[in-house]
Order: sequence, then structure tokens, then C-alpha cells
Amino acid sequence: MTPALASAMMPLVRLLEAEQAHGVALASLRWGLAGRDRTPDDPRLAVEALGLKFRNPIGVAAGFDKDATAIAPLSRLGFGFIETGTVTPRPQQGNPRPRLFRLPADQAVINRMGFNNAGLAAYLRHLGPGRAAALPGVPVGANVGINKEGADPERDYPALVAAVAPHADFVVINVSSPNTPGLRDLQDGARLRGILAAVATAVPKRPPLLVKVAPDLSPAGLEAVVAATIEGGAEGMIVSNTTLSRPAGLRSPAAGEAGGLSGAPLLALSTDVLRQVARLAGGRLVLIGVGGVASGADALAKIRAGASLVQLYTAMVYHGPALIGRVRRQLSAALAKQGFATIAEAIGADLR
Repeated sequence: MTPALASAMMPLVRLLEAEQAHGVALASLRWGLAGRDRTPDDPRLAVEALGLKFRNPIGVAAGFDKDATAIAPLSRLGFGFIETGTVTPRPQQGNPRPRLFRLPADQAVINRMGFNNAGLAAYLRHLGPGRAAALPGVPVGANVGINKEGADPERDYPALVAAVAPHADFVVINVSSPNTPGLRDLQDGARLRGILAAVATAVPKRPPLLVKVAPDLSPAGLEAVVAATIEGGAEGMIVSNTTLSRPAGLRSPAAGEAGGLSGAPLLALSTDVLRQVARLAGGRLVLIGVGGVASGADALAKIRAGASLVQLYTAMVYHGPALIGRVRRQLSAALAKQGFATIAEAIGADLR
């Protein structure tokens, strides 16, 4: 089966309840039913960032493969990098179901999953072999978070980073999911500095470290989290997580559900926040832009706003695995049309 054929079956998959459909998608990947994109990467899309080489800048965001069970098949779909997780120290059921809602009229999703995952021990059994089996030139990252109960951030984040460090090309500290009570409070400058200092002490030799932030921070809060990230020695930021806001004009019946909103309605907000972070960071951080990406034009907008790399997830719910190849082709065409010879030339173009 090819990615195009797998995508043609998406209307049938969407007949299933949203979380059940996600499970079917992961199983299909593991069984090799999503196919492989054999289209060569355009050399203009190659990126060097975080001390790593990426064959293209389009990655899959955390949340899709929480337990790192589908790394190799995801790499065969044409992604330039893969972020797995979020993983917590102990297994966690997450919030009661239903907790995942499609908003088809808005090309969006609302989730209140609550860091459901099989825990660190199971995750590590998958991460190392999966990373080894991924296609060359496809870095694999680990996104780490804390349990809802019994958590000690200054203890748990360093322990998680230490555990995944031998098996990941980069590590992401998630302090911005809206579905774990109190988690977003860790974006406070002082709290984040404490966490990063504890990581630096516990894991002096580690892969590149990034902090994932929410799009709902105030300007002062955003300035504080960028400063703390830089001062704490992290190499980058992921901008952004889902939003608790509800942009005007949402049409889907599920728009009133509680949880984080992702997909097309997040594009403008997340890109604006990315642009603000890029200005505040002043080239001192590598930025990954995520939120609402569904086309090459969306990806290039993130890159022009300061991102070196881009992630997507929700758009695959509606367009299937063929989306990845299409976004890469569209991005190549958009680069050429706007006069950029490489991705590097386009990074931060709107800030210059």
C-alpha cells in the first residue's frame, strides 16, 4: 500500500470514534499498511540544526506516537524527524473518555487526553530499537512530562532526561500541556530555571534540550520563559502546544468541549507567538514551529517567522499519510517562488 492509497481510506477511518481511529492508525503503521514515500528529498529542504542533520524540516509532533511504537514506519512516510511521547515516569491512564474530539468543519481537534501513556519503562523498550530502525537522516526526539499525581518536577524531569538521553537525538521538556493540572505553571521563569538547573546538574552530557511552550502566555510570561530557557542552557524551544482559547468562527458542534485546540484555527496564533519568541531569542535558540500546519505554505510561514524546523499532526487526521509528501513538494515550490535557494535562507525572513 502507498501513502496515497492509505489516505484514500481516511473517510472510513473517520467513521470510528476519534481515539479508536487513532489506535487504528498506529496499528496500521506498525503493520506496514501506511506504505512508504519513495520520493527523493529535495536537497534544498535539508536543514542542519541542534547539531543534527535533517533531510527535510517536516516532523511529526509529540502526541501521535506517545509510546514510541511506530518510529520506523513514520520515518518511511517521508518525515524529516519524529518526536515521540509525551512519556511520564509511571504509566498513566489519562483523563476519562471521551477525551478526543474532531472538529471537521474547522479542520481542528480538541483533546484533553491527560498524558495517557504506558510509562517510562515500556517507552524505553521501544525508543532505542525504533530509533535504530528509523531511516537514515531522520532524528528521533523524546518528549517528557510529569505524572498527574505524586510528581516532583525538579526530581522527575532530570530523571526522565537521563533515562531517554542515550536513546534520543533530542529531548523536549513539556511544561505546556493544558490537560495536567498545574503543569503550565512550570512555565514561570523561576520554576523553569529550577527545572533546567536540576537537569544540568543531573545530566551534564545530554542531547540537545528544548522546552515546549503554550500559545496562551502573556507577553511578559513569554519573555520570562524565553529568558529562562536561554539562561537554563537549553538549545531550543517548540512553539507551540495546543490552545485553551477558542478563536471566533468555530463551526463544529464539539467546539465547546474542554481541552486544548489544535489544527487550522491555531495556525495564526501559534505563528504569531513563534515570531515573538524568535524576536526575544535573537538567534540564541533553535525554534520548531507547530500549530495548524497543513500545507507547504503553512510550513514556510513558520520558517519565515523564525522556525528552523516545523511539525504537524492534526492535519494528518483529515488528510492521511500522503500529506507529508505533499507538504514537502509544496514547500519546495514555495521556496523557489519566493526566491529562497535553501531553507536556511528563509529562516526568520519576516524578522529581517
